Amino acid sequence: MAKIKIGINGFGRIGRLVARVILQRDDVELVAVNDPFITTDYMTYMFKYDSVHGQWKHFDVKVHDDKTLLFGEKAVKVFGVRNPEEIPWGETGADFVVESTGVFTDKDKAAAHLKGGAKKVVISAPSKDAPMFVVGVNEKEYKPELDIVSNASCTTNCLAPLAKVIHDRFGIVEGLMTTVHSITATQKTVDGPSAKDWRGGRAASFNIIPSSTGAAKAVGKVLPALNGKLTGMSFRVPTVDVSVVDLTVRLEKAATYEDIKAAIKEESEGKLKGILGYTEDHVVSTDFVGDNRSSIFDALAGIALNETFVKLVAWYDNEWGYSTRVVDLICHMASVSLVVMVTFSSPLQFVVGNLGLVVDNRMDLREREAKSEFGPENL
Repeated sequence: MAKIKIGINGFGRIGRLVARVILQRDDVELVAVNDPFITTDYMTYMFKYDSVHGQWKHFDVKVHDDKTLLFGEKAVKVFGVRNPEEIPWGETGADFVVESTGVFTDKDKAAAHLKGGAKKVVISAPSKDAPMFVVGVNEKEYKPELDIVSNASCTTNCLAPLAKVIHDRFGIVEGLMTTVHSITATQKTVDGPSAKDWRGGRAASFNIIPSSTGAAKAVGKVLPALNGKLTGMSFRVPTVDVSVVDLTVRLEKAATYEDIKAAIKEESEGKLKGILGYTEDHVVSTDFVGDNRSSIFDALAGIALNETFVKLVAWYDNEWGYSTRVVDLICHMASVSLVVMVTFSSPLQFVVGNLGLVVDNRMDLREREAKSEFGPENL
């Protein structure tokens, strides 16, 4: 099977880590990178050396010329175009573009990549109007006609799988989330101007900074049953990577903390394996640097006031885990598109009877679409 060809727009923290994820997998291929602010020699340096995730040691990375990087023997085209409409993705054969600048996060802006020849765009940030998908939670709602989607936020990717398990097993009446979140590039090294967020302008390495987050409310978009039931806030803290979600919920069905632990452990070893983790070890944040799971439930850190009011704790590498999910979402989208293509292009399907199964599945998708917030009337 041919590899899925991926281009990256924006070679910042997430862009570079998505590139690392791609280059360590056999089912995807990095074909192009666009960043108007970084030269190829500086791209090479930033890719090879990372203060959090360490030096790249898999194969050599070097500059071939000012428009090409070599990852081992693999040539990757490099562009420095500011206007996404003008990035020649079509020339590279890119099937998917990861929009990781943090700038083009709505559908209209991200659609500019389609004009350059990209077939699909995955925004590596929350979006106000693009449908959001969280792998392990609602990726099965994706439909091939959707060209622009969002992978939501790293915090939503941590919270949603945990909330899904709790709601499916015990029901969530309401809840509050706090994420204790590591420093990100938007923060200040020393006190500086930040007109829209005064506290956000204070020195990141000296302070615990209360901040807003839409991650909890976004869970209602990927899990409509929880819409309006969750909200949350953030504390930015002086660590460089790995964050932790504190989810406090009121349950519909009474359950002991042991019942809750057992349910999460079961799901982490079953349908959500590789997405949701479970640990009873005495862990701290640095133990999760480089963990590619979205959410790791800390069984020893949670507490229960009674059988309907509990606090649950889950860790996540907000850089590496999230970047891994971006690529996983792309692979899922490609597999759905391939199923549809085979369904409508191969007469053999009638002979072996698989077409009937696919049609049944598509009917089931249409039924779900009618109930989904991502139905055509809301796109």
